[in-house]
Amino acid sequence: MNDESKLDELLTFAHRLADLSAASIRPHFRNLDAIEDKSGGGPIDPVTAADRAAEKVIRDEVARQWPDHDVIGEEFGGEMTGAEFCWLVDPIDGTRAFITGMPTWGSLIGLLRNAKPVLGMMNQPFTGERYWAGPQGVFYRGPDGERALSTRACACLGDAIVTTTSPDMFASDSDRARFDALSSVVRMRRFGGDCYGYCLLAAGQIDVVAESGLSSYDIVPLVPIVEAAGGRITTWDGNPVTDGGSVLACGDPALHEEALRILAG
Repeated sequence: MNDESKLDELLTFAHRLADLSAASIRPHFRNLDAIEDKSGGGPIDPVTAADRAAEKVIRDEVARQWPDHDVIGEEFGGEMTGAEFCWLVDPIDGTRAFITGMPTWGSLIGLLRNAKPVLGMMNQPFTGERYWAGPQGVFYRGPDGERALSTRACACLGDAIVTTTSPDMFASDSDRARFDALSSVVRMRRFGGDCYGYCLLAAGQIDVVAESGLSSYDIVPLVPIVEAAGGRITTWDGNPVTDGGSVLACGDPALHEEALRILAG
């Protein structure tokens, strides 16, 4: 089996993981029994039964089908053991949106091959939308059908729309000041969205996403989606986002260097 055929097979499997996890999440949305706080006394870090159920079903299916693959997830951890393939899973990216009944959350499923992102998927079980990137390109499927995605041209920050999930995610005054400096020169800024922001960037709806404090499973599944659509995504100092951290994604690569200069302070 050649590399492309192997990745096609794994992409089909990722769609299965999305279907299985969606079935475990849907009964809980807008019908929560309890919310736990993982913060240990700091800013709230919520988790629900839906988060854990969705990640468990993904882990169980990977163990059944690909027992030699690693899995790293938000709820049950994990580590890279040197396996060729490693799945990164955030079962509900946007748990705060989830617990407030807002549909701006999604399940993230990504695949690293030798520590490099090769497949990415965001699934929204409530709206019936799915974004993914694989060997054949980057695609969206929703109530109106399926289509290929592409970022839009926007070579000037003054014409750009920038988004971030929340100002609360900038834990330091420095990060908040740098985001404010960036958003002060763009056409419009919006808050909210979690993983949706990156997918809407890939779909040509917005131009820049700037966020801080991300874990690897928050962002690695979105890297193939952004890049296959024509965008660029790095840390604020221009490095790969494989380990998370502060992330900048631009739909038009012409924006990226300009935005990086501002975020560098």
